[in-house]
Amino acid sequence: MAFVITAGTLAQTDRPADRAPYAMTLPGGDTADYAAIWRTQPQVRTVVAFLARNIAQLTIHHYRRVSDTDRVRLDSPVAQLLSRPGPDTTRYRAFDALMNDLGIFDAAYWAKVKGTDGAPGALVRLDPRKTKPIGDNPFTPDGFEIRGSRGTRQLPADQVVYFRGYNPSNPREGCSPIETLRQILLEEWNANHYREQLWRNGARMSGYLSRPVEAPPWSSGARSRFRSEWQAQYVGDGPQSGGTPILEDGMTFSPAAVTPEQAQYMESRKLTREEVAAAYHVPQPMVGILDHATFSNIREQHKQLYQDCLGPWLQMIVEELALQLLPEFPDTLNTYVEFNLAAKLSGSFEEEAASLSSSVGAPWMTRNEARARKNLPAVEGGDELITPLNVLVGGQASPTDSAPDATDSLKAAPGSPPARRIIRRKAKPSAAHVERTRAVMAAFFERQGKAVVSALGDEVKAVRSARTAGRKADVDLSAFWDDDRWNGELSADLFGVNTLIATACAHSTLEALGLDTDEYDEDRTLHWLTANADRVAGAVNGATKRRLIDVLANTADDPVKAVGALFAVYASARAVEFAKSHATQLAGFGTTEAARQTGRESTKTWRVRSSNPRKSHARMDGETVGLHDTFSNGAQWPGDSSLDEDERAGCTCEVDVEFSD
Repeated sequence: MAFVITAGTLAQTDRPADRAPYAMTLPGGDTADYAAIWRTQPQVRTVVAFLARNIAQLTIHHYRRVSDTDRVRLDSPVAQLLSRPGPDTTRYRAFDALMNDLGIFDAAYWAKVKGTDGAPGALVRLDPRKTKPIGDNPFTPDGFEIRGSRGTRQLPADQVVYFRGYNPSNPREGCSPIETLRQILLEEWNANHYREQLWRNGARMSGYLSRPVEAPPWSSGARSRFRSEWQAQYVGDGPQSGGTPILEDGMTFSPAAVTPEQAQYMESRKLTREEVAAAYHVPQPMVGILDHATFSNIREQHKQLYQDCLGPWLQMIVEELALQLLPEFPDTLNTYVEFNLAAKLSGSFEEEAASLSSSVGAPWMTRNEARARKNLPAVEGGDELITPLNVLVGGQASPTDSAPDATDSLKAAPGSPPARRIIRRKAKPSAAHVERTRAVMAAFFERQGKAVVSALGDEVKAVRSARTAGRKADVDLSAFWDDDRWNGELSADLFGVNTLIATACAHSTLEALGLDTDEYDEDRTLHWLTANADRVAGAVNGATKRRLIDVLANTADDPVKAVGALFAVYASARAVEFAKSHATQLAGFGTTEAARQTGRESTKTWRVRSSNPRKSHARMDGETVGLHDTFSNGAQWPGDSSLDEDERAGCTCEVDVEFSD
């Protein structure tokens, strides 16, 4: 037996829940509504405005679904309305207000203003604080009541597009994230209130005065005079404030307040922003929290922004428009609206160019089009696309494919002279060479860490002692960091590694060619090996110094412990990553240097060996250049120290050197 329960039957089981106030109570009985919190709490405004601005800049289009693989973009009344919601409202401002309302109240309302044809001709934002769902249905409102200074007005539900999030106790309205952040925001409000009082008091510490028991009795006049003089000196910003106290009768002053250092203002502010960002599901680097940000992970988080962070918001908006707005217009069956994310999710120019070239199998821009981008005049014949010969005769699908094997490409055709024999030599460091480099770097970081931590501990003690005595003091970097010492020590360590790996790879190359290793002139390489050791040492210590400054600026409790932890990571993880790229670089140098010294005709080819390489390196896989030339990224070989750190760190690519007999 089947049972049918209507929506009306369910609606009769409960009454609509009352709206929770859009406000929070502050200490002292004051209240602040969510709009006031957005205005006064910079962490909330930063995150909500970030969401609103990034969604508002997206255009929204109207499409008709022709089939599962085809669609047509429509220049329809719907598209025109969404591109210009009102005669005095732009698309950007309309969606910016929509997202701000959703971020602050988890609810937003647009009134549909009828046009001459009966369909909506404009969309007007309604203030969520003054708009209230009405009716007896606990699930969906029958209409909306708009309250204003001149009275109230009711609109039927079909004349309003309303957006709301989830609320476990009231399905008709959302639940603002600000409500979830109530306790954290109250703590931040109290901290700001305390700081305001501190500055109102001239930023001077509070405390109490005590008189010794044996002091003579104080008359009421003397007590009043002392109180007024003391307050004139230590309260506010008057002309006498900030003077030197004059205590009477053996008085003593005892501090009785939390210092700004103890209150950890910077840490609490950063924590509040982190909590607010988490409540709105916004990646921390997107709102200025860069503690663990790197170039690579910021790029990836930027790509994920419109997929994981803003994606759910965008989907909710387009589905509500499809449900509540599209049916108001004729001929909207099998149509939908969609935000245009193509421009925001596209890669860099280089990545898009490589992708297009691979997709079409040939260059996709003429020479004159390229010259126009550089503001150069057109040339004769520059309007024809040039198709590389390797695409026509090489049997490749794309000009970015790897070149054919050198031995195969040099096979002689029937009746032609015999082909030259090609000998290929891989420039790859041995596991022992990588381990040797890692051990040298780990030992250096351990030695450097012990010296820095010890000197920093003495400096911190001296600074704290000076501050206790009332003197202004800050940690001096020069007290525990010596550029000349660390650059000199690391350069000496690296020179030994450079000589070992480069010479070993050069000898191995000559042996593979059947040549005497005594023919290798190591003295010719000493200048380059020395300069490389100096350059790399300066880069490594420069990065360490910058990281030290950052750690000290963001650590108030125990900077010595934080710096010790930093060097522990350097002696392990950083040493491993450095060893891979540095040993790879030296293998490339030693192998190509041996080829140069033989005087034979030689080329070198970039080879990718990682399963997850950098995109720039993946595009170079198979790229062949002359022995004395650089690759397209400006490197002589993988791991070249002339590259940026993002291009060389942890690189495990190889270079093949090909010799002709």
